[in-house]
Amino acid sequence: MMFTIKIIFQAVLILFTIPAFAQSYYIKADRVFDGEKMQSAWAVIVKDDKIVAAGAQSDLSIPKGATVISFPNSTLMPGLIEGHSHLFLYPYNITDWDTQVLKETDAYRTARATVHAKQTLMAGFTTARDLGTEGAGYADVALKRAIDEGIIPGPRLLVAGRAIVATGSYGPKEYDHDQEIMLGAEPADGNELIRVVRDQIGKGADFIKIYADYRWGLRGDDQPSFTLDELKTINEVTSSSGRVMVCHAKSKEAIRRAVLAGAATIEHGDFLDLEIAKLMKENNVVYYPTLAAVDMISQYRGWKKGITPEPKSVINKKKSFADALQAEVSIGMGGDVGVFAHGNNALEMELMVEYGMKPIQVLQAATSVNAKAFQLDDLLGFLKVGLKADLLIVEGDPSTDIKDVRRVKFVMKDGVVYRNEK
Repeated sequence: MMFTIKIIFQAVLILFTIPAFAQSYYIKADRVFDGEKMQSAWAVIVKDDKIVAAGAQSDLSIPKGATVISFPNSTLMPGLIEGHSHLFLYPYNITDWDTQVLKETDAYRTARATVHAKQTLMAGFTTARDLGTEGAGYADVALKRAIDEGIIPGPRLLVAGRAIVATGSYGPKEYDHDQEIMLGAEPADGNELIRVVRDQIGKGADFIKIYADYRWGLRGDDQPSFTLDELKTINEVTSSSGRVMVCHAKSKEAIRRAVLAGAATIEHGDFLDLEIAKLMKENNVVYYPTLAAVDMISQYRGWKKGITPEPKSVINKKKSFADALQAEVSIGMGGDVGVFAHGNNALEMELMVEYGMKPIQVLQAATSVNAKAFQLDDLLGFLKVGLKADLLIVEGDPSTDIKDVRRVKFVMKDGVVYRNEK
C-alpha cells in the first residue's frame, strides 16, 4: 500500500514539473493589415498568448505541431478596438434611457452586459473602452474582472465606472424633487471633485470620464458644465495616478476648455469647428466622433435615411467630421455602441468612410490609433513580435470595402480562439 502511494506521489510530482504544452498557431492570409498598412502573403506565428513572428510567408517556417489557420480570399488584422461603448445600455428604440437607468436593477443590467460583451468579441472587437455604466455603479469593474478571469467571454475592457457630472446637469430629470432619483453619473463640483476622482480610481476606474457639457442650457442646448479650473483640477488628480481624463464635449466652448485642461480624448464633438480642431491637433487630443449614435438616434426619431432630408444633427456631425479631417486631428474609432446594438460596432467604421475617411484610415483608427490613444500600443493594435495574440480574419478586403469587416471568420484574443468558421 505504501509502495503504491509512493508511486502515485512521484507521478504527481512529475506531472507538475513538466511544462504544459505550448499551443502554437501559424496563421496566414491573402492580405495582412499590420495596424498601419496592408501587406501581401504574410503570416503570423502565435505561441501561447503572444505573437512570436510576423512577416512574409516565405521567411517563416511552420512550427512543429502548430495549428495552421487559413481562409481563402481573406484579410488578417489585429483584433479591433472599440473606442466608445456602453455595455450596460442597449438600443433606446427598445427601451428608453430613463427606463434603463431608473427601473432596471443592476443585476438585470449586468446579465444583459455579459451578452453584449460576447457579441462585441464575436464581431472581432477584442478590446473595448467602456465610457460609464450610466446608473449601474461599478458593475463594469466586476464585468471586466469576470472577462479577465475567463468566467465569461468578452473583450478586454477599460472602464470608467460611474463617470462624473456637474450637479444639476445630468439626468434623468423632471421628477418630483422630493424623491432621490438615480442619476446616470456621479455629481461633483469644486474641491469635492478631488475626493470623487480619487474615490472612482480607488473603486477601479481605468480613466476618468467627465461630462464637460450637457443639455442644460436655457433652451435645452449643450452648454459647458464645468469651469476650466475645475477641469484642470480633475486632470491634475487623474494624471497623478497615471490615468487620463476623457471628456464628453459637444459644444465648442466645452471642447476648448477640455483641451486646455489636458483631456486625452474628446467624445462626440458635435459642434467642433476648424478653429477648435486645430487646437485639438496642437494638443495631440484624439477625437471620437460617435457618428453612429447620431445617425441611429435620428432614425429612432423618425428620420428615414436616404429617403427624407438629413436632420440638423446629422448635418452638424458631417461638418464637424470634415473639419477634423481637414485639420488632421487624430480620429479614433468609437461609435457609442449601446445607443445601437452591440455586435454592430462596424456601423461606425462604415459611417467614417461614408463621411470622408479612406478605408485604410478607418482600419488604422480601429487598431493602432486606438491602441496609442489608450496607452496600449506596447500590447495591442499592431501585428508585431511580443504583442498580444489578438487577431481577426475577415473574408474580403476591408481596405477597399470597409463593409468586409463584418465578414468575420476567425477571432483570437490572448491566443485563445473564440470564433473559427472553417
